[in-house]
Amino acid sequence: MATSSTPSSSVQFGQKYVTAGLSRSLEAVVEKGEGSYLTVEDGRKMLDFTCGIGVTNLGHCHPRVSGAAAKQCMEVVHMQCSIAFHQPYLKLIEKILPLMPDPSLNSFFWWNSGSEAIEAAIKIARTATGRQNIISMQGAYHGRTFGAMAVTKSKTIYSEGVHPLMPGVFTVPYPYWHQLGLPPSTPSSQLSSLCLAQLDLLLKQQTAPQDTAAILIEPVLGEGGYVPAPTEFLQGLREVCDKHGILLIIDEVQCGYGRAGRQFAIEYSGVRPDIMCVAKGLANGFPLSGVISRKEVTDKLKPGSMGGTYAGNAVACAAACEVIDVMKEEKVLDNVNARSKELFASLNALRDDAKIAPCILDVRGQGLMVVVEFASPVGTGSHDPFVKPSAPKSLASRIAKRCQEKGMLILTTSAYEVIRFIPALNITQEDLAKGCQIFKEAVEEVVREG
Repeated sequence: MATSSTPSSSVQFGQKYVTAGLSRSLEAVVEKGEGSYLTVEDGRKMLDFTCGIGVTNLGHCHPRVSGAAAKQCMEVVHMQCSIAFHQPYLKLIEKILPLMPDPSLNSFFWWNSGSEAIEAAIKIARTATGRQNIISMQGAYHGRTFGAMAVTKSKTIYSEGVHPLMPGVFTVPYPYWHQLGLPPSTPSSQLSSLCLAQLDLLLKQQTAPQDTAAILIEPVLGEGGYVPAPTEFLQGLREVCDKHGILLIIDEVQCGYGRAGRQFAIEYSGVRPDIMCVAKGLANGFPLSGVISRKEVTDKLKPGSMGGTYAGNAVACAAACEVIDVMKEEKVLDNVNARSKELFASLNALRDDAKIAPCILDVRGQGLMVVVEFASPVGTGSHDPFVKPSAPKSLASRIAKRCQEKGMLILTTSAYEVIRFIPALNITQEDLAKGCQIFKEAVEEVVREG
């Protein structure tokens, strides 16, 4: 679907007055969202495989969720959390308690964004342990605010030019074959063993266990490339934390709430978090995040040390309550796993195409959190062992742009040539097939162009 070469007056206004610090995939104004589709001001209806980066998990403007928010708007819009309780805040805790990956998670603080949830988790860990240092993962993304930015290791753009960052942050390798310079076929047990050995070394060389408050990890590496953490790696982290009194912070901001095929991605491993951060799909587009821990941990906090003007907004909490009901009643997780099989089948069939195969390094993910990693003629530099001089340049961004031209929004991610699939969790079989066909055509065309 062709796009106009001349930006509309609204787009030109935005380009003039919106800060240059924001980037956009599509230079257009969205006027309406409904289910898996967005309509832009020139009338184009676009299939959305981005979900606002994993936020509108039940599709745009789900009538039940938006209806619950509208009803709450006529009762209580805002009640500051340091003044009094409000019913949606408490009701959300009541509804989400049975969904926790471990019954020990019984202390809740609702905030606004994923970055803020990470900030709070770091603060809680440092306060509860009396220690300062935080270990995060190579390739991790946790946000753009100051503390979250310090533990983000996916791209330098997020912290470029604003150092020094928050001190006390150390990085350990994540079991991702490309970052380790090993073939995609490397067994997960080998990747995990290498990374756990590096963690042991880190605790002996750089941050002593008695100085280390927490280890922070996404069970599925997000912006770093949608890499599921092997069970043995997560179990190894839990063992290290238990041995040394370190808290394990699980970041479920993107991979949680059904995105990876279970309510929370950490459930695949059976590992118990000490602190868990949630956001994004929690309220289907209304700003809300959560920091969930054990009372024995959070009881060490002084009243007033946590808070925020808009923390746990009543309208957002009401929407989040309805999200839980919709996910259960509409059997959303069943749909995620059914559509996931179809998505992987489509992408693997594309990888098996003799003309396309040399350009694809990997297809991976969990649930409806899936990527295709493409080959690159330059990689991350001259020492990248997976550079393919014969591969077309900038495959990921070119394919994403071609998908846009064909009427579908899709995003790139990571420091590598990666395209990520983040469709609505309740996407229909027909719309998923349509998106897969658009992607297939885009890949074939761009590869043919070279």
